[in-house]
Amino acid sequence: MLIYPAIDLREGACVRLMQGRFDAVTDYGDPFAQLRQFADAGATWMHIVDLDGARLGQPVQGELIARLAKETRLRVQCGGGVRAREDVETLLSAGVARVVVGSVAVRKPDEAREWLHAFGPERICIALDVRASDQGWRVAADGWAADGGKTLEDVLGNFAPGELRHALVTDIARDGALSGPNFGLMQAFRALRPEIALQASGGVSTLADLAALKSAGASAAIVGRALYEKRFTLEDALAL
Repeated sequence: MLIYPAIDLREGACVRLMQGRFDAVTDYGDPFAQLRQFADAGATWMHIVDLDGARLGQPVQGELIARLAKETRLRVQCGGGVRAREDVETLLSAGVARVVVGSVAVRKPDEAREWLHAFGPERICIALDVRASDQGWRVAADGWAADGGKTLEDVLGNFAPGELRHALVTDIARDGALSGPNFGLMQAFRALRPEIALQASGGVSTLADLAALKSAGASAAIVGRALYEKRFTLEDALAL
C-alpha cells in the first residue's frame, strides 16, 4: 500500500481544514519545507490540493504547484478546481504526474472519460468525496460545498471496467478529524469495483489505521493531519 503525504495549499501556505470547512483552518507553514521533509523521510508520491482552486472552481495556485513539482524528486498527484481539459494539460506540463478530477467526474462523466482516453488512466484519478445519507453514499461537488446529485454507485457506474484505474475516496465527515477511517466505506467501494486502485482518505490517526486500510483493500492512503500533529512518523508509516 502506498502512502501519499498530503499538502493542502491555501493562499500559498500549507494548511489543513476540518471536514473541508474554510472556517476551520490550521496553518502548517511553508509547503516547500514540508515537501523536503516528506522526501527526506522516503516518500515516493506526494498529494497536493489547491484549496483555493477547489473553492473557486478553477486552478488558482498553478505557479506554486509547478515550483513544488520541479523542486522535488517525488511524483506529484494534484487536484483542486480542475474543470477543463486545459487545466489537466497545464498541470501535466508543469510536472504533475497525476491529476485529480472531482466535480467533472460527478457532473460531466463524458468529459472525464474523454480525459482518461486522451491522457491515459495512469494520469487521471477521480475524487469521490462522500457523505452518508438515507440513499447511500452521496457524492459532493464544488469543493465539497454542494451535493453532486449522485450516489457513489451512480458515479462509478459511468466508468466501464478497465476505463478507470485510480479513485480517491474520502468520507468528508472524517476528513481532518483524526477519528479513524471509515472502513465500511472502503469495503463498500472494493465490493463495487475491485479492479480500481483505491486511495483511502479521511480520518487516519494511527499506524493501526493504515494496517487496517491495507487489510480492507486500499491500494493507497492519503495522510495529512496525523503527520503534521506527529501522531506517527512518515518513516514508520512507510515501513509498515
